[in-house]
Amino acid sequence: MTTSPPVTTSMRRGTGFGTRLLAAQAIVVIGGAVSVWLVAAAVAPQLFHKHLKEAGIAHPQAETGHVEQAFTSAMILSLVIALLVSSLTALAVSWYFTRRVQRSITEVAASAREIAGGRYSARLTGVGLGREFDQLAETFNQLADRLDAVEITRRRMLSDLAHEMRTPLATLDAHLEALEDGLRLPDTETFAILRTSTARLGRLAEDIAAVSRAQEHGPTHNPVHTESRTLADAAVRSHADRYAAAGVELIGDLTDTAPVTADPERIGQVLGNLLDNALRHTPVGGTVTVATTHSQDGWAEIAVTDSGEGVAPEHLPHLFDRFYRADPARTRTHGGSGIGLTIARAIAEAHGGTLTAHSVGPDAGAQFTLQLPITSVSADDRSD
Repeated sequence: MTTSPPVTTSMRRGTGFGTRLLAAQAIVVIGGAVSVWLVAAAVAPQLFHKHLKEAGIAHPQAETGHVEQAFTSAMILSLVIALLVSSLTALAVSWYFTRRVQRSITEVAASAREIAGGRYSARLTGVGLGREFDQLAETFNQLADRLDAVEITRRRMLSDLAHEMRTPLATLDAHLEALEDGLRLPDTETFAILRTSTARLGRLAEDIAAVSRAQEHGPTHNPVHTESRTLADAAVRSHADRYAAAGVELIGDLTDTAPVTADPERIGQVLGNLLDNALRHTPVGGTVTVATTHSQDGWAEIAVTDSGEGVAPEHLPHLFDRFYRADPARTRTHGGSGIGLTIARAIAEAHGGTLTAHSVGPDAGAQFTLQLPITSVSADDRSD
């Protein structure tokens, strides 16, 4: 069970942001008012006396002093009242704005605490304080959505791992117990079953390590100048026998081609995964087509299209998530490990390309399209 970090004394007793903001604004307003009053009191009487002289208005010394004193008193009283009213108005506006900002920050903090506690359904609404605050709310909600998706994937992954490990572990335990009780002999068949179970666990560990490297560090590759048709043709030829044995027709529409810079082994891994995936979801008598095309905006495309089960619209955005399966009831024996497409997309992106999926819906087939950037090939490269 996870526990929240302890709340320190400074966190409990610290002054709130709203209070500090209001205090800062009050200091600025009051300081500005006092500064205006001091400057006016020091400068205005002298300016008034100077203008009297320049105007040639002659008065006895006593009358002149009384006039200047009357002006100073009236000016100071009027200025004090004006500054007091403007300061109170400014503080009232500052208090209202500060309350709104404080309320928004409190909502952000409360939602962040909920997410920290594992409740990823927390969301923020637009607070109407400007574009920056609305962008903050939108970014926060995107973060919450991402964390929610990651948590769902994590739970599914743990469930899938437990399911995947249960069968080989049960097989190992049963056969080891049978060997101990003398119910089975340590013959070739028994050792073959034990090796199959341990190999299955080993493949699971390799798959987990592979997808982690692909997503977090990026797969390594050794690119060379080649053609998109060459890459697709190699994949078709390597899967021809398997498709024939399964009763599924594999068609290669490889009339178009474009120069690309790619690692043939890595791209072969991508196309092999797509062809394996298409074979699993295409019934006997169905067809799978591998076609090469190129677009005017600089992309070489290799599309793998099947006439199989298709994909429901709600599953399309998650097909490339690790350990995601559109049909949870499908076993790993028939449904794959759930990370092949994740690794395939990571390899495509490492080549500067993309891997996308499209399907009209169930029983309408699916199409996976690999895009690689077209590269120019020099005469020296062609001669090689």
